[in-house]
Amino acid sequence: MNALPSGGVIPELFRGLFDDAAVFPPGNLPVAEAVPAHRAHRAAWYAEAVGPFLCGAGRLGELAAAVSAGAVPGAAEADDSVVAGDRPLKVGLVLPGGSTELAPALAAAAPFELAGVELATRDAAEAVAALDRLLPPDVPAAVELPRELLRGDGLDAVLDVLVDSPYRAKFRTGGLVAEAFPDEDELAAFLTGCAQRGLPYKCTAGLHNAVRHTDPETGFEHHGFLNVLLAAQETDRAAAAAVLAERDGEVLAKAARALTDRQIVVIRNSFTAFGTCSIAEPLGDLAALGLLSSPSPLHQEDR
Repeated sequence: MNALPSGGVIPELFRGLFDDAAVFPPGNLPVAEAVPAHRAHRAAWYAEAVGPFLCGAGRLGELAAAVSAGAVPGAAEADDSVVAGDRPLKVGLVLPGGSTELAPALAAAAPFELAGVELATRDAAEAVAALDRLLPPDVPAAVELPRELLRGDGLDAVLDVLVDSPYRAKFRTGGLVAEAFPDEDELAAFLTGCAQRGLPYKCTAGLHNAVRHTDPETGFEHHGFLNVLLAAQETDRAAAAAVLAERDGEVLAKAARALTDRQIVVIRNSFTAFGTCSIAEPLGDLAALGLLSSPSPLHQEDR
């Protein structure tokens, strides 16, 4: 049985789980503030939990300026990367405009260490073809289709295209309106469809907290990222939906503590990451549930 480590060590279940989406809604942190905040996360004790800095194609110019403003003199000349401090910035490139954005965005992202590409599209096969043609072979990618195209037979058709490619699926789990949040059954269909095919995926939006809850201000029904982690090992849709519906944090925390090393590998090979506009908030939730021990205060984003 797996024992989740304490003493500030990031358990394997949560390593690299939190992609930094600080500049995206609802956080909307200015790029000039988000870059130093990300650098602070990458230097903190919880750095192993933090994924790349996510940036839309249209904001790469802002990002280059913000990173250069914090660079060590002479460091950029030492290599061809735009750096802050003494390390290149790892950037996840988000392309909401589809495959036509790919070539110019890759060129604009050349100064950075490209950690991945997330491509939104209405045609999975066309997106795969564009990625095959243009993406460097060592750069991972995820393909996102609108949720309305993933209902019924559409889900199987899209996942079948992606499973024959080297790319992950991406699923939107929330947004700025209630309709942007899928219910448990819809999300379970996606999770189990991927699990049945051995297809990895990432999620984006809405997973602000560890446990499923109703936002008291908006009334939106938010999925919990801990729910999604635990549901990721399920291949039965009803079983996955039941895990996604669980609102008791202690029940979920107990289930997480009981995971075996093999189960954790299966889960993280499936659910690879999600974008979050706050890094401190999800880590704080894990600490409150006793799943993470904080040796020092979490770095709070300047809102």
